[in-house]
Amino acid sequence: MLEGSAWGRWLFLGVFLLAWQIIALLLESEQLPGPWEVMGSVWYHLLEGELLYSILVTLRRVLLAFTLAMAVGVIVGFVMGRYPLMDTILDGVLIMGLNIPALVVIILCYVWFGLVEAAAVTAVAVNKMPLVAVTLREGVRDIDHQLLQVGQVFRIPLSRRLLKIYLPQLYPYLMTAARSGLSLIWKIVLVVELLGRSDGVGFQLGSFFQFFDITSILAYTLAFIFVIYSVESLLLRPLENHLTRWRP
Repeated sequence: MLEGSAWGRWLFLGVFLLAWQIIALLLESEQLPGPWEVMGSVWYHLLEGELLYSILVTLRRVLLAFTLAMAVGVIVGFVMGRYPLMDTILDGVLIMGLNIPALVVIILCYVWFGLVEAAAVTAVAVNKMPLVAVTLREGVRDIDHQLLQVGQVFRIPLSRRLLKIYLPQLYPYLMTAARSGLSLIWKIVLVVELLGRSDGVGFQLGSFFQFFDITSILAYTLAFIFVIYSVESLLLRPLENHLTRWRP
């Protein structure tokens, strides 16, 4: 099944590239360069430009914001799921956080804290925290307490009950929050860099936009999507399979 899934992804990619190339040839427009032209631009920016440096800078911001959002979101979600009173108190704040546009949060952070790195990372993390909290809250609510009672009956040590009974039930929710968070955070990071930073992929995309350099825009976009897809495929997906291997 896994091989079939992999072949399916490669087949879709091949069809997509072929369709892209055909449309680019038919249109013969500078607004839609072909995939080979874009790949040539990727190679040029990798060797002569700042592609690698920009990707590393953006990835650092993604990692910092991701770690902060997951840490705070997990704590808030656990508290809300475990204690109904705290859920009632924080539910309104959570709903507000889920519905405030990301652009508003970014602008406010820059206005309040200045155009500094801490403001950029905080803006991204704040946009992601409510989604993590909601996911973990639902996970805590779905905990099978009968399994915990079985552990108590057999006098299993508390630490072992947490590691072997409690946490495994939360792993699917943690991984869902992590994977959805990664897809959301890197997009917001690009907006943050576009609005208030002087480096990173988002800043470079803004510079290329000013010169209507569509080929470079697509080159940077494809390169960064490849990096994020690699993180998803080589790290998050195998980790999720390992943590949830007990499930049928």
